[in-house]
Amino acid sequence: HAYVHVVALVLRKRRMNFGDLKTESGIAKLNSYLADKSYIEGYVPSQADNVVFDALSGPPDGSHTHARRWYSHIASYSSDERASFVGVKKPLSDFTGGETAAAAAKDDDDDDDDDIDLFGSDDEADEEAEKLKAQRAAEYAEKKKKKPALVAKSNIILDVKPWDDETDMADIERHVRSIKADGLLWGASKLVPVGYGIKKLQISCVVEDDKIGTDFLEEEITKNEDLIQSMDVAAFNKV
Repeated sequence: HAYVHVVALVLRKRRMNFGDLKTESGIAKLNSYLADKSYIEGYVPSQADNVVFDALSGPPDGSHTHARRWYSHIASYSSDERASFVGVKKPLSDFTGGETAAAAAKDDDDDDDDDIDLFGSDDEADEEAEKLKAQRAAEYAEKKKKKPALVAKSNIILDVKPWDDETDMADIERHVRSIKADGLLWGASKLVPVGYGIKKLQISCVVEDDKIGTDFLEEEITKNEDLIQSMDVAAFNKV
């Protein structure tokens, strides 16, 4: 019984588990997770971002800078745009470990006796847990040896501005997306009002740092001088 409980605990930790996202501890875990990531899964906004976004009560406070930055970015999209994010919507339990604050408290209550036996006085369970830990460490070391070197990537959000309010913004987006290069992947886009009836195209892309730079993007995008007045970098985050 104790060994099965240990295995269950280890397997639970392998899943993404923010806990209850309406609590301080849940938001803290989300903030830590996003410290080196732009999105919940992958390199572009996806349905995973929608699920976690909807589970929050509102924007995280200023002490959770990474979670607040991510929340503000997802909130900048309209509901229609968010509905078109890539991927399939998974249940919230895939990201929270299936726990709400009440369920987590009940689980802690139910498991009190087992935890005491498991980690306090049950030597056999401690031994099984150590074996499991050693096995996982060996598997991780083996995987690390076989894993190829990581490719440095960045997520960039560009602002592309037209000359006037008569410019066809669909033509501008077609021109931008027609730019193809190894190490360049275009993502979501939207139109943002600038003033006097003029809108700018805001579009995201993921680039491999060794292959694509902002100078290349600006040069290729502004080649069409009839449509495009200028291009600016609105956001630049390492993936």
